Amino acid sequence: MDRFYRTLIGSGCQLKETRLRQEIGELPGAGERGSINGPLSLASLKDVNLGYGTAPVLEGVNLAIYPGELVGLAGPNGSGKTTLFRTILGLLPPLAGTLLRNCPLANFGYVPQSTALDPQFPLSAAEIVEMGAYGRVRPYQLLPSDEKARASQVLTQVGMGHVKRKSFFALSGGQKQRVLIARALMVLPKIMILDEPLSGVDEATRHSITDLLIELTRKNGLAVFFSSHDLEMVQRVADKIVRVDKGKVWVEQREDCRL
Repeated sequence: MDRFYRTLIGSGCQLKETRLRQEIGELPGAGERGSINGPLSLASLKDVNLGYGTAPVLEGVNLAIYPGELVGLAGPNGSGKTTLFRTILGLLPPLAGTLLRNCPLANFGYVPQSTALDPQFPLSAAEIVEMGAYGRVRPYQLLPSDEKARASQVLTQVGMGHVKRKSFFALSGGQKQRVLIARALMVLPKIMILDEPLSGVDEATRHSITDLLIELTRKNGLAVFFSSHDLEMVQRVADKIVRVDKGKVWVEQREDCRL
């Protein structure tokens, strides 16, 4: 079972690289925008050290994520991408600094890599998606009919309505990722965090999943924070790129690039 679950752009855009500290330092209250300047961030970190035990993996992290924002996270293996995700999701406490969430953790949708699910569980695609409603259902209660209907709806939204009765583990890599995105949508999220959603899929599927992420931000107003090894793709589609390497974090901020 999922080990973590509980808890395009126009080519004329220009990148402006700034330190995350500088970006957040211009905003009051740990990266929070006031109602005059714009929407409140859904999650923000100010001067946060994060890691395991007492040894920080990343230091001095300053980051704010806003509604309707597509944020890409790039960095080499072992650089701290998953550690950052786990901290925002409440699975790791910050070692220092301030972490604020302006919506409940129940409104955070998480999409792990499909390999994080145990293949010994013979679940259908629909059953995987229905797991996203478990937080709204009392223990041992059968899933209400309206929740089952919503599961079918979000499967259709991600283009997977035709596979709902198929075994999840019989699906292709791209189909699995779409089903996992549907499960995260089942949470009714305000922010979605996706761990390598383009890993292990073919080029056509990479483009279709990327288009889906853009649609979720532009049409649905969700904040989407995703990691990828494909820096070129991240630079092409993300509103903001968070870079991590050797314990440091910085951002490349797009300006005037919204569709």
